[in-house]
Amino acid sequence: MLAALSALGPFSIDAYLPSFHDIGASLAATPLEVQQTLTAYLLPFSLMTLWHGAIADALGRRRVILAALALFALASAGCMLVTRIEALWALRALQGVTAGAGIVVSRAIVRDLYDGAQAQRLMSRITMMFALAPAVAPVIGGWLEAWLGWRSIFGFLVVMTVLLGAVCWHLLPETLPPERRQSLRPRYLWQSYRSVLSAPPFLAACFAISLNFLGFFVYVLSAPVFVMRHLQLPETAFLWLFGPAMAGLMGGSWLSGRLAGRLAPTATVRLAYAVMSVAALSNLVLCLSLPPGVPWSVAPIFVYTFGMSLAMPILTLVALDPYPEKRGLAASCQTFLQSGCNAFAASIIAPALWGTTLSLAFGMGGLMLLGGTAAWLHWRLNRAAR
Repeated sequence: MLAALSALGPFSIDAYLPSFHDIGASLAATPLEVQQTLTAYLLPFSLMTLWHGAIADALGRRRVILAALALFALASAGCMLVTRIEALWALRALQGVTAGAGIVVSRAIVRDLYDGAQAQRLMSRITMMFALAPAVAPVIGGWLEAWLGWRSIFGFLVVMTVLLGAVCWHLLPETLPPERRQSLRPRYLWQSYRSVLSAPPFLAACFAISLNFLGFFVYVLSAPVFVMRHLQLPETAFLWLFGPAMAGLMGGSWLSGRLAGRLAPTATVRLAYAVMSVAALSNLVLCLSLPPGVPWSVAPIFVYTFGMSLAMPILTLVALDPYPEKRGLAASCQTFLQSGCNAFAASIIAPALWGTTLSLAFGMGGLMLLGGTAAWLHWRLNRAAR
């Protein structure tokens, strides 16, 4: 359940990517206007994730999840029926407002229940299952587009969300008892947000996660251009990009879980950055040596996502560990920062990089280096605080 809740947001980002051309033709919209449906989703997603955790700290995990799923289903139904691109922007924004609840609250639930290596193992399993969403979403979307048109993709989201809501209604327990709930008073919230968002170790860990992820996410945001223009593949062939990425994400998450309790977290993170460095360097070499094509243009993505997901569970947990009494709020801040980076990438970074496979490769390498610097800074700040 936690994996499915975490995956709903990424799935709704990727599922309709193969339909960009069809959406533009159907709604008389330019490619840039269709691209901005991603920004319309990601910006509200980012802003609202700042609040999901605080609300869940005050009202409980279960009711926040159920309310968010109901609103997301309604927004998806609206997307299926729009006749103007402006209406699609508005409804994608409503999707973004609600989709982040699953990611934020599921992280808080893990920390409600487990600590240490056990928490790392569960987070790794969630990440492994979560990896399926961005991989299978454009494949499912591509086939739905080919068979039934772009509106069927949002219909599929409605059905999937209703089924997930029914499962959560019957099976999701409340992991935050009333005596441990926090206040929604403005003064308390202001002090709590200020203490979390002004903590340098927390910020460094969050930016390490975000920048590592952007090294891969620029390919997701550029998927229509990368797959259909650069690789010269049809709209049903998005698995060439997302298949290797899924395999890397699942493999790295599995290994992170296996290493929990056996290898020190810092050693695992160093190993992860070594793997990502190999991927980024080989990506640059291949782009300089060969024309775009499969499998060589997508092979480094497998290696990169393997290293990225090896580090992600550890970095996620070390960011939340200092806040045992307000894990939901801290998880909100963490997801807010990552979502803000994703929104910035959707509107600025990806359009600047997707012109060539070489510029995308430079983007992967540069973002990974920035992420590694942030991770190093996190542990240095922690040592200095002791």
